[in-house]
Amino acid sequence: MSDQTADEQNSLNILDELIKMALRKGAGAADAVRIQGTSVNVSVRHGETEEIERLEAHDLGLRILIGTQQAFVSSNDTKPEVLEELVDRALAMARNMPEDEFCGLADPDRLARKIRELDIFDRTQLEPDTLVAMAYEAEAAALAVTGVTNSEGGGASCAKASIALATSDGFKGAYTSSSFSVSASVIAGEDQKMERDYDYDSQHFLGDMKSPSEIGTSAGERAVKLLNPRKMPSGQVPVVFSNRVSGSILGHFSGAISGAAIARGTSFMKDQMGSQVFSRNVHIIDDPHRRRGAASKPFDGEGVANDRLDLIKDGELQCWILNSASAKQLGLETNGRATRGTASPPGSGTTNLYMEAGELSLGDLVKDIKSGLYVTSLIGFGVNGITGDYSRGASGFWIENGKIVFPVSELTIAGNLKGMFKNITPANDLEFRQGTNAPSLRIEGMMVAGT
Repeated sequence: MSDQTADEQNSLNILDELIKMALRKGAGAADAVRIQGTSVNVSVRHGETEEIERLEAHDLGLRILIGTQQAFVSSNDTKPEVLEELVDRALAMARNMPEDEFCGLADPDRLARKIRELDIFDRTQLEPDTLVAMAYEAEAAALAVTGVTNSEGGGASCAKASIALATSDGFKGAYTSSSFSVSASVIAGEDQKMERDYDYDSQHFLGDMKSPSEIGTSAGERAVKLLNPRKMPSGQVPVVFSNRVSGSILGHFSGAISGAAIARGTSFMKDQMGSQVFSRNVHIIDDPHRRRGAASKPFDGEGVANDRLDLIKDGELQCWILNSASAKQLGLETNGRATRGTASPPGSGTTNLYMEAGELSLGDLVKDIKSGLYVTSLIGFGVNGITGDYSRGASGFWIENGKIVFPVSELTIAGNLKGMFKNITPANDLEFRQGTNAPSLRIEGMMVAGT
């Protein structure tokens, strides 16, 4: 195990005593998680400070198992008498819960024995006045862009979060991460011809951030480019998702291969294991150990060792996203993708999910498109996880004769995710900005509904 900070060690000590108490009082097994966080958030508008907010969270969750019955309780108080009451309440609840043959702790042989250092904690501390200055700078840069007429505000924040997990099978682990962010949102144009847009950056390390002025200028330029959008007729055309929104396609994919959805039979991907579901040039990876990754974590929500997963290799589906319970339901083994809160059973999810970059530039991706759509913004959530039917509002720019030429709005794009996946071509502009990332993606033959 790696060296623990004083806060992490304190949390692990509390969880250890809680689990020992649960076992003494009659639990067959138990695990517990403690999540602590602090954040400072500021917002400004037109050079005036609108809000300075400091948040602190200290939440603890206990899971108790008696045979195949389990219960969950949570608290934000760690006084000994409160913890004892917590255990008693959990035991009483567990004894009255229905049997669940798939519940239980993770296989002890799968637990992480080493906590990797992932370089996700920057000890830099920022005072509120520094954050206010960063937000001012971002907003001022955005307002300085010719054509920008109003501001929805600038923002900046810094945060720290610590997660500690312990189980009655002997696992103890904790890690701490930090985050810094700056954003700006502005309006361009006047009267009935106004458009808004934004930009932001969020990183674990302050030194990795774009400058506030760069973020603000980008927000302003984005808004101005959207002015005077045109309405387009309906038709079936190639659609290119910018790398700003393309991660949403991966989000729909990861939801469809969630072990819980597969076990319930409620996913359009349920019969696709080992099949060619993307084109051969598509590779999709989930890597919890990416250094400074937005969603990096050294172990999963059950204490299971996690590692890189090739979800799609040469277009073929390789595995589901599994925690222990969904793995048991499917007759498989967990692959370390459990997620965890303080008041519910472990779920499952991805970490640093991304599609590898392709070989074509964005220019090459669109150069043979005579008429098509370049999407920079998506609206709503019209996706059916059972059938794969896809329909969302979209805006962006029209493509004509291989060029991205003028802004468009009030469009709806539609298709079916099965067909969309098979017709994806990735560009070479992958950027790691969030937990889920993809390069710009060209998808052939989507329906675009306009006027």
